[in-house]
Amino acid sequence: MFRNRGGAAARAWLWVWLIATAVAIGGCSWLPEVKDETGNWSADRLYKEAHDAMIEGNYTRAVKLYESLESRFPYGRFAQQAVLESAYSSYRAGDTPAAVGACDRFIRTFPNHPNVDYAYYLKGLVHFREDQGILGYVYELDLSEREPKGMRESFAAFKELVAKFPESRYAGDSLERMKYLTNSLALYEVKVARYYYNRGANVAAVNRAQGALVDYPRTPASEEALALLVAAYGRLGLTQLQSDSARILEKTFPKSAEMKELATKPWWKFW
Repeated sequence: MFRNRGGAAARAWLWVWLIATAVAIGGCSWLPEVKDETGNWSADRLYKEAHDAMIEGNYTRAVKLYESLESRFPYGRFAQQAVLESAYSSYRAGDTPAAVGACDRFIRTFPNHPNVDYAYYLKGLVHFREDQGILGYVYELDLSEREPKGMRESFAAFKELVAKFPESRYAGDSLERMKYLTNSLALYEVKVARYYYNRGANVAAVNRAQGALVDYPRTPASEEALALLVAAYGRLGLTQLQSDSARILEKTFPKSAEMKELATKPWWKFW
């Protein structure tokens, strides 16, 4: 009796499996097809609807419509503008890879376009804002608290824009952002150096502090980088290097608060 019940259950499961397999092979042809509302739209209408969605702040819809426009009318008169506006819409939607990809595609495909400088600028802006979240659109957050990869890519994009298009309307803002990024990258290196110093990794602290001074000279973080060198060299017993660093710190920042701290405290009480 139990054997028969087991056999019936096995046969029932077999039928279920066979039906599921048949449905999968059939490609679910029995399901109703989802109709594309834009299927019969012209290039003009696609662009207008996408542009209106972008202006209204519906960036997800705008991106989808721009993608449809690009795929259906790749050589039409709206194709170039669609790529650029799609990049901006992806940027505002928080999709960094899509925004950067669209900027790169525009730069690669239309290198002589009158608005190619904006593509470089937007690419730099995308990396500049990356990971700041919604508050990044309200006020600037401390970029030195972030992993530097995005900052370096942002700097590279702005640098390329300024080098290729020095007369661009975006060049001035790009230069200001490059200064800000340079200061942030230098401060990041100093924070890492301080982290190593506080944990007794003095050689690592020296390397990062030196990197801040060499790679990002004449930034506000240079003062703390020099003070870190003085303290770390002291711990390592490298008195000549410690003395040289202290002399540079005193000469470069004669009113340095860091210098006053070094003058009143022994190196083992630094920080």
